[in-house]
Parts: sequence; C-alpha cells; structure tokens
Amino acid sequence: MPKPVLAIVGRPNVGKSTIFNRIVGERIAIVEDKPGVTRDRIYSSGEWLEHEFFVIDTGGIEISDEPLLGQMRAQAELAIQEADVICFVVNGREGLTAADEEVSQILQRSKKPVVIGVNKMDDHSMHEKIYEFYSLGIGDPLPISGSHGLGIGDLLDHLATHFPKDIEDKYDESTIRMSLIGRPNVGKSSLVNAILGEERVIVSDIPGTTRDAIDTPFTKDDQEYVVIDTAGMRKRGKVYESTEKYSVLRALKAIERSNVVLCVINAEEGIIEQDKKIAGYAHEAGRAVVIVVNKWDAVEKDDKTMREFEQKIRDHFLYLSYAPILFLSAKTKRRVQHLLPVVNEVMESHNLRVQTHVLNDVVVDAVTMNPTPTDHGGRRLRIKYTTQVSVAPPTFILFVNDPELLHFSYRRYLENKIREAFGFIGTPIHIMARKKND
Repeated sequence: MPKPVLAIVGRPNVGKSTIFNRIVGERIAIVEDKPGVTRDRIYSSGEWLEHEFFVIDTGGIEISDEPLLGQMRAQAELAIQEADVICFVVNGREGLTAADEEVSQILQRSKKPVVIGVNKMDDHSMHEKIYEFYSLGIGDPLPISGSHGLGIGDLLDHLATHFPKDIEDKYDESTIRMSLIGRPNVGKSSLVNAILGEERVIVSDIPGTTRDAIDTPFTKDDQEYVVIDTAGMRKRGKVYESTEKYSVLRALKAIERSNVVLCVINAEEGIIEQDKKIAGYAHEAGRAVVIVVNKWDAVEKDDKTMREFEQKIRDHFLYLSYAPILFLSAKTKRRVQHLLPVVNEVMESHNLRVQTHVLNDVVVDAVTMNPTPTDHGGRRLRIKYTTQVSVAPPTFILFVNDPELLHFSYRRYLENKIREAFGFIGTPIHIMARKKND
C-alpha cells in the first residue's frame, strides 16, 4: 500500500526543520537560526503508531520577488501539491504575521487537510498566544515545541487522522510492478520503450525529460506487468530546477509501489557515488533488485570488459551482492529480451517460502560447519529454532538464548548459507533474533 505524504510548510525561521527532525527521529535537516537556511525539500520516512508515511521538509514560503525566496515558494507549492496532509508551522513567540496569512491563503487554495502547529511554545504559560491563530480559519492551532519535543505526539495524532484510508493498489496481486530508477540520462525511458517494443514514453537526450512517475501496463507471455518510469534522481545541490529536485520523492514513492526495482547505470559514464545512493533506496525498502547496465553498445570492449565491469559493480555495491547484473543496450535492443526472464526470477525469489523443517536442517548444518560465536564471558549463542515469518522480502526469525550474542558477521554467514541452499536471487533477506526461554 503506498505511503501517505506529509508536507511541513511555513514561512522561514519558524522551526520546520527542527520539527521534521523530531518526526523522523534523526537530525537529517540542517537546523540554523537563520531565515531561508533550508533551501531544498528534504525527504524521509516517518512512523507514528500504526502509520508509516513520507515527510517533506520545505524551504519557507515568503511572498517576495527575490529569486531564492521565489524558488523556495515554488518548491513548497510543489510539496503541497503532492502532499496528502500539510503541517502548517507558525512561530508562537512572534505571533500572527502578514506572511502567515498569505501562506494560509496558499494552503486553503490547495484544498488539502491542514493542521496548524504553533511552534516555540516551550512552557504552558505561553499557550494563550495560540488563540490569535484561530483567525486563519483552518482549524484548531496546537501548541508545540520542536526544540523540546513538546506536543509533537498530539500533532502527529491530528495529522494521522487525515491520512488517506485504505489506499488501494489498482493492480492485481499477480501483476509484477517494476520501477526504473537511476540518475538522469542513463536511458530509463529508452529502456521502457525497448521493453514494450514501441514508443510509449518520450525519449530525449536532455536530462530530466521524465518529470513524474509514469505507469505503463503490458502483458508478455500471459504475465501482466506494470513498468514505472521515474524522473532521474540527481544529487542535491547540483540541480536547480524545482520540478527535477522534487522527482526524488516521486521515485521513492515508485519504489514503494514496486515489487522489482531496476537500477539503471550508464555504461559510458561508469559508476559514481550517486548510483550507490540511488540503489540504496531500493535495498532499504526491501525490494527485489536487478542492476541494469545500459548503453553497453557504446563501450569499447574485449573479452575481459564485461567481467571487469561486473567486478567494479560488486566492489561498489557490496550490499547488493544478491542482485543479478544485466548488460544491454536499449538503443540497439541487444540483450533486452533477457530482462523480463530475470525480473520473473527475482520476483519468484522475493516471494519464496521455505519449509520450516528444511530451513532448520540448513541452519543446523551451518552451525556444525561454523560453530556459533561466544561473548567475552564465554557465553555461546544457541540457535534453538528457525522459521520464516514472511515473504517480499523473505524474513526469518532465529529463536536463540540471547539475541545480543548474534554478531552481524555470523548473521551474514547464516544469510549466505541460506542463499546457497535456496537461491533467493535478486532479493534481500532479513534475519532477526528473538529470545526463547528453555
């Protein structure tokens, strides 16, 4: 089910980034007591009670002809357009300002649900200052303090009531949904056209042609697919067009809707740091992954070139050791016919469920070959029972005497042994430890 989107909006210097950090539980946004310091939207995932959602931190909205502030306003308006619910942050110490009223008018035109957070209310004696914000006419203002964490839970309770209920996926469960992610101009749209065998997506050499995530359903050999082409994700700070910067969130949402993610790399340019970051989104989301090296026709090669390029990928993408690598050319369509069979294979692995008794035999054999670790006090990890609790991605629980004794290196060893026994090609697998008393 797609995650709802929460946008944190307000004029500069009201504490939006501090509240963003409180909600996502990390210090991701830059926090500085200076108007306009957050110049770009920052994205992360939040969780509150049973709700998971995306959070957007925006630059402040200010009605001005100054270029930077005009861009920040445009970015915030884009965030508003995409959001399911908006947290409108105001500064309670300064009181209601003309800029707040103008921001309020922008929000009311959006027709989106809005919750007002009156920030910098650090103690109860200041709460009477919230009443003037009732004049904005968009609901009950809530006193909060981002710096001290006061009232954030109440704020999230109110925001969560506006999250869309029962967001239905419009595709059948048997439909394989695959998204294409990667930097701009790696040939994602060309690859979509090559897969479909027709010109269904606009193709251009100009980076950033694909502004939104585009769904294209099709059927091949009685299997239904949806291919989701996304705007290229560029490194923050190197892109100056608001709509392109906003494509990161849409790509993340596309990953959330996918079963399989095709991480597309430009063979001509090789691997850069941003490729690794982009692929990391898919890995962290627990999606099946195929690494696609496009534009292979443009590379001068000999009998060692492919093997050497593959080794570079393995060296750079250590966390994607399970992902198959496919070299192809969307332009010439060479080897494109191998892509869907690989997608089918990783999809099957993503949904593979292993019988419990067979799984336990594999774990017992693994422990026999390489005994479990001990701690400094001589206590040894004892694995009493192993079971698979879910698929997509396959997730296993080890019932042990003490979960703290499961070192990450031994967890990796068990993962490798499980992969050797059952394959799990193209899919991450999760191994968790739970305490089981005698």
